[in-house]
Amino acid sequence: MTVVPRWTGREVRILREAMRSTRETFAAMVPVTFRQLSTWEARGETMRIKAVNQAALDTILARAGVAVQQRFAAMLTEQAAAEHDEHAEELLRRDPRTTRHPVDNKIMTLVEAGIFLSGPDNVPSWLDAFRIDIYPTTNADYEKFVQTAGHRPPRHWLRGRYPASLKDHPVVWVTWDDAMAYARWCGKDLPSIHQWEKAARGSRGRNYPWGDVPTAAKCNTAESGIGATTPVTRYRSGASPYGVHDLCGNVWEWCCTEEAPGRGRRHLRGSAFTSPFERAMPSLPNTADASMLDNDTGFRCVTPVSDDSNERGALREVAS
Repeated sequence: MTVVPRWTGREVRILREAMRSTRETFAAMVPVTFRQLSTWEARGETMRIKAVNQAALDTILARAGVAVQQRFAAMLTEQAAAEHDEHAEELLRRDPRTTRHPVDNKIMTLVEAGIFLSGPDNVPSWLDAFRIDIYPTTNADYEKFVQTAGHRPPRHWLRGRYPASLKDHPVVWVTWDDAMAYARWCGKDLPSIHQWEKAARGSRGRNYPWGDVPTAAKCNTAESGIGATTPVTRYRSGASPYGVHDLCGNVWEWCCTEEAPGRGRRHLRGSAFTSPFERAMPSLPNTADASMLDNDTGFRCVTPVSDDSNERGALREVAS
């Protein structure tokens, strides 16, 4: 059965439609007033529903029967895919920096060459131009790779397919080698820590992708109370200066950079839904063994801008 981490007006509407119920009948089941239900549905994803109503909706879904549950999961997936595609096309139309990659079909954006402030001490450094995925690699993205390359699927998938409700969520339970295998399959690379940080902080060293104010509501960290991954398009107000999403929270992201040569440990960035917000600053370091895999770790990819660009992100410190 599909589990809803946090009900919003969007999920309420989809459940009601999956049950083929009128607003009057569904409102009585919750129970709320007709007007209140209408407000939930009108406000969609922006509607925060009280805990007592969240529990009631969980119960309604659990008791709805297999046919309704399957219909709900399918409709939820279709809605998420439609919203994702619509937003992607909007980005391509509106932002001249964006392009669609020819292999995995993901939207990428240009991060121009130039000086940026790097690390906790904001050291001025130069980085060559590169493109980076707007969103983390999703389960739907990864399934194309699994089916085409014959790579093993993540452990939480059923019979080699991702759960329908997680189509536009970041893929998890992937090691660094899994992430690199995907990147090589589509002709990309994992970002260096410097590429990842510049994409997140911009050239002027913002504390967070959205600015300097520590706003936990702009990302999926432990404070959200969701306790699971969320769709990659959910936190649009948390995008970076380059329009890159989910660089704080949701899942930790593998980088190509080694902690030290030959030690088998790689850097990760960004924090996750399991992490406190204080770990979400893009300049903070984190490393793990390359064989580590968990329910809060995923990745995104980069490409060089031209053939003579350094795929690992040529970095040099600029004298102050």
